[in-house]
Amino acid sequence: MTFSKTAEDGLARAGVYSTAHGDFETPNFMPVGTRATVKGVDVERLREAGTQITLVNTYHLWERPGEELIHRLGGIHSFCGWDGPILSDSGGYQVFSLQKIRDVKEEGVTFQSHLDGRKLFLSPEKAMRVQETLGVDIAMVLDECPPPEWGERQIAESLDRTVRWAKRAISARERPKTQLFGITQGGGVREQRTRAAELLGELAFDGLAIGGLSVGEPKEVMYEVLSYHPSQLPGEKLRYLMGVGTPEDIVEAVHNGVDLFDCVMPTRSGRFGRAFVRGDGPPFVNVRNSSFKADG
Repeated sequence: MTFSKTAEDGLARAGVYSTAHGDFETPNFMPVGTRATVKGVDVERLREAGTQITLVNTYHLWERPGEELIHRLGGIHSFCGWDGPILSDSGGYQVFSLQKIRDVKEEGVTFQSHLDGRKLFLSPEKAMRVQETLGVDIAMVLDECPPPEWGERQIAESLDRTVRWAKRAISARERPKTQLFGITQGGGVREQRTRAAELLGELAFDGLAIGGLSVGEPKEVMYEVLSYHPSQLPGEKLRYLMGVGTPEDIVEAVHNGVDLFDCVMPTRSGRFGRAFVRGDGPPFVNVRNSSFKADG
């Protein structure tokens, strides 16, 4: 059993998740190390901050320096100097954000490299091979993330493809130590979210992620989905809300039964000089403003 609950309060729960590189407690937040390093924060400071698990970006590591080189250098943990659990995304979000330079078919996605314009192809099987070669602890399936403006028919067809791709990813697994999470989609349509929970919840995943809730939709839509969707997922599996990480959003999601989060917001805010504050005013202040020049 990779996930064990230690406490529950309503829909909220606390637990422990086990991986090949150690355990992490839940609820938990993952700092984002896009290219295997968290910008502006070294490994020692990550540990001092209480970090238990980090996230790396498959697409960017596949592009440069390449998964084979990282494998030859001892794998992703040796490469980035982090000996704890590491989760990788599949690269799907980055690919699907390239709307003008991609072609989605049943086999996978063809797109142009953002570095040099090369034509690249990413399939469910390829995404699994890259992540297993990197040596991550938790891999994500390749899914199709529908944009907020799509109608229900398009969302339903996209979800069907995501389910088919999820089954292909499961069949492509070769490295037992690499755990695999599925990703539910369905936009803000309750019927499609429910269908996603049913179809993906019965597959042999180690955990399930909730996708498509940080792609430009109104916050009211996200909160509406969070009010019912996490509890539709199997209670014995970890639930991961992808790309969401503001304090208020985390509290809302934990209240509804979500266990794991990631977002670039904390480290990006630090690099831009933003300090979060309590109260009814703005959520943060810019410490680079001249009004703070004498503050110690």
